[in-house]
Amino acid sequence: MKKLNEIAPYVGDSMYYLYDGSSNEKLRVCSVYAFHLFTDGPGEMEINGKRYPIDNRTLIFLRPAEPHAFHISSGHPLSSHNLYCDLWEQQPPVSLNRTFIYAPEPFELGTVAASLDCDELDSLPSVFSLQPYPELYDSFVMLAKLYNDSLFYRAEMMNSLLYAWILQWYNTIHSHQPTDYRIVRLLAHLNAQPEQRESVETWWRFCGLKRTYFHALFLRETGFTPKAYHHKLVMRRASNLLLESEMSVTAIAERLGYASIHPFTRHFSAFYGVSPKQYRLHPQSRG
Repeated sequence: MKKLNEIAPYVGDSMYYLYDGSSNEKLRVCSVYAFHLFTDGPGEMEINGKRYPIDNRTLIFLRPAEPHAFHISSGHPLSSHNLYCDLWEQQPPVSLNRTFIYAPEPFELGTVAASLDCDELDSLPSVFSLQPYPELYDSFVMLAKLYNDSLFYRAEMMNSLLYAWILQWYNTIHSHQPTDYRIVRLLAHLNAQPEQRESVETWWRFCGLKRTYFHALFLRETGFTPKAYHHKLVMRRASNLLLESEMSVTAIAERLGYASIHPFTRHFSAFYGVSPKQYRLHPQSRG
């Protein structure tokens, strides 16, 4: 049984395509893996006889020889970033010369991209919305743009970036990720400037929420209370300053908004298990 980090992506083609309900969008199979990232909606996608809605930022992930069809209205065409690839090492890569077979012809493909046993790859959904995950969306669009704009080392860049993107997508699916846009926006604000000391009231007003609902929503989205989450960010910033700057511990404490070095040292020691000075001087002691 293979693990997901053993994949060896090869991007054979990438294109920006407009689906307009034409005949070549009917039921078919393809010889390679394919990603379709739609930038508009609504529409429908049929995969293995089941229909799924297409909305803005819907990602479609198709396996080799998987029957699928696009149900798009000619009155409302939908654009998509399409990427065709192999995911397991194969020479020559099938995605360089992908083939389609359309119904009602028998779905009997010749050469098909390798598909090895990998439960983690199988766990990736055929349809997934990237709407709550702007980083995943933007990086996929960047992948498509790089394919068309690169003159040198395109394969090396594309294959490495797709490998990283798929692993990031897997992490997103299988780990808790905030999705509420108000909390996501607040987390970006907090991560950008954790040393800025703001009241919790400032945060729930920033989100446009009532205090009680804000606390419940924040805990549900992050697994932390607002103060605990902010404390984690402050400690992470303290760690970076200790390792990457020559500032004194006292200066770092002041930088992070502490009135003196004593509460800073107490908080840091409780969080990392060692004092700030030990953390800086003895790398092996870092918990």
